[in-house]
Amino acid sequence: MSTYEHYTTPVEPGTWDIPASGAVRFNWEYDSGRTRLLDLYQRGKDKQWDATKRIDWSIPVDPCNVMEQSEELNPIYGSPQWEKLNQKERDELGHHLSGWLFSQFLHGEQGALTVAARIVESVPDMDSKFYAATQAMDEARHVELYAKFMREKVGLYYPVNPDLARLLSDALSDSRWDMPYLGMQVLIEGLALAAFGVHRDLSNNDLVTQLLAYVMQDEARHVAFGRLALRDYYKELTEAERADREEFVVEGCYLMRNRFTGREVWERMGFDVEECVAFTDQSPVQQAFRTLLFSRIVPCVRDIGLWGPKVQHAYADLGVIEAADSDLEVLMRADEELAEKIDEQKYATELAARQSEVDDAIALAD
Repeated sequence: MSTYEHYTTPVEPGTWDIPASGAVRFNWEYDSGRTRLLDLYQRGKDKQWDATKRIDWSIPVDPCNVMEQSEELNPIYGSPQWEKLNQKERDELGHHLSGWLFSQFLHGEQGALTVAARIVESVPDMDSKFYAATQAMDEARHVELYAKFMREKVGLYYPVNPDLARLLSDALSDSRWDMPYLGMQVLIEGLALAAFGVHRDLSNNDLVTQLLAYVMQDEARHVAFGRLALRDYYKELTEAERADREEFVVEGCYLMRNRFTGREVWERMGFDVEECVAFTDQSPVQQAFRTLLFSRIVPCVRDIGLWGPKVQHAYADLGVIEAADSDLEVLMRADEELAEKIDEQKYATELAARQSEVDDAIALAD
């Protein structure tokens, strides 16, 4: 059965084509490279994993509440629209919100896969080509696992969010080699990393927790890659060049904010869209969620040197300027370490189960 049959609104079969521009760059220097990028490349090789084996796909998932969260965390909980719904309708809304959220994760990972491949061909440095190649493998794995999760556990798809599609198109159609980095590694990947983290920490379903934690382990390296590659280059920009990138960052951040308003769900459910958007915009829970979404982007943008008045004003308007003081290294390290802890817990549980089986067998023998 085709995926197209499970979209909430019709999606035309075929490909979405973005005209590419810019040079494909070869580099004949093979014996030099930045130590930190080469170290990151080594970590990228060391940390490869198999989504079919590392994740326990046997864990059941309720498609109406995939993260087993309290209803209080529903974006429109307590709104006039929410109060009109009976339990069956609230369950249906939960299914659509799950389908919408994980559809955007899936589409975003395909965008990341495409951008990683673009970086391999367009970046001028061999060390960057090396690491981007490992990222392409990571992103293929993420597309694979989100597609499997959607197919086997959710079964309901939403089309790519228009704001995400626009940012992908802008980043990929720009002829300058650094723009796919800026659009994907800093903005899209930074927001995705934070969104994965929020839902990972709120999830009470072990399968969802595993899936998000393992993807985040990879994404933490990807954001670090963008920082390392752009930090030195942006020091050399003219004021006009820097202003142009800052304008791109501002526009991209507003697009990313709009990406998580849930407008497509409210439309599909037949709700008053503007009422739902206005309610979520004022909701303390959603405001806190929005702040957390930018926890990786803001310090990264500041770190790479795109910190002019326009950028700072935009982050103040979005209510996320305080995130600039976050220690990005600590956040990224915690993201990687948590995945390892989950593996350790799984191994300990499996070991205890095997020991119990051995003990039972010995007892029967006696």
